[in-house]
Amino acid sequence: HVQLVQSGGGSVQQGGSLRLSCVASEYKYGNNYCMAWFHQAPGKERERVAAIDVDGSGTYAPFVRGRFTISKDNTNNTLYLHMNNLLPDDTGLYYCAADVRSVIGCFRPHWEFGYWGQGTQVTVSS
Repeated sequence: HVQLVQSGGGSVQQGGSLRLSCVASEYKYGNNYCMAWFHQAPGKERERVAAIDVDGSGTYAPFVRGRFTISKDNTNNTLYLHMNNLLPDDTGLYYCAADVRSVIGCFRPHWEFGYWGQGTQVTVSS
């Protein structure tokens, strides 16, 4: 059973940077897990932001590509999201997620992930 604990986030002005972290408990199925970050703005559906595959390769939503970087440190089971050049539209709750890799890959909708962090707030002011 995977448990995810998030940290980071906060309030910044437009153009600023933040880093989110997500520590995962030991995986039951070894390292064959996808991990991802999702964003949820108030009143909107949770949307995928970035995902990282078991080989460390990242996939990004178009609206964050070039600004955000997803990475993981397998030595301490920590997932990161480095967010640069933040925009007011980036405001919202950010969730990390994990689940076993499947044939559909890692950059998949929120309903395809079974394990979630508690969420962390990011607020970007203009």
